[in-house]
Amino acid sequence: MAPVSPVLNVMTRAAQKAARHLKRDFGEVENLQVSRKGPADFVSAADIRAEKILREELSRARPGYGFLLEEAGAVPGAADSDRLWVVDPLDGTTNFLHGLPHFAISIALVERGEIIAGCVYDPAKDEMFTAEKGVGAFLNDRRLRVSARRRLDEALFATGIPFKGLPNHERYLRQLARVMAETSGVRRYGAAALDLAWMAAGRYDGFWEMGLKPWDFAAGVILVREAGGMVTTLEGDSVTLDSSSLVAANELLHRELDKLLREAG
Repeated sequence: MAPVSPVLNVMTRAAQKAARHLKRDFGEVENLQVSRKGPADFVSAADIRAEKILREELSRARPGYGFLLEEAGAVPGAADSDRLWVVDPLDGTTNFLHGLPHFAISIALVERGEIIAGCVYDPAKDEMFTAEKGVGAFLNDRRLRVSARRRLDEALFATGIPFKGLPNHERYLRQLARVMAETSGVRRYGAAALDLAWMAAGRYDGFWEMGLKPWDFAAGVILVREAGGMVTTLEGDSVTLDSSSLVAANELLHRELDKLLREAG
């Protein structure tokens, strides 16, 4: 059974409360008020409402912690400058707005720059992924381990592909071509937090993406690490909240995937 720590209790309860509203809105997706905040990048009434609920619930349980929020941005901690909630209220917004049941709420707790706990909740499937530093990663009550595959030609990888208004289209196509030629497949589901959670669960053997924001990956990174995986940037550096790219896999496949991506340029 997954350990129930006070901090994970706070995170999972906040996620479940926000998820109730997301599920209701998802059922009426065609009626949502939607505004544009950039090319192919949407923000919905559901997104903003979920973020408000998460902020209220987390603040009530841990007053004084700071926030880094997708919609509202950075909010300094009133009483605790060492701890920071990193929150994505709706990872997979485009999926959500198109009626695709693949989206998640992502919450991470960062202490002095280090990710120490994470929660990724998939309301459509009622799957709660949690991890805490030194404790392990779990899906509901089941302990998670990354896959043990050792061969690229047996491995399935996940990625994110840039859309209109984002750079690096040609670079991604080179990377995709290189990885496609050596592996059993590449998937693009449109929610980085769930990609990393699924990798922690062994459903994917690895993941890479560029152009990420901290709320996209913070919770997923600790899930992968606590499930025994390896995560770096595309440049081979340690991942921080300032990172914008990720390469993740088990230790052996990480070397192989990293090599393919570097060869692609």
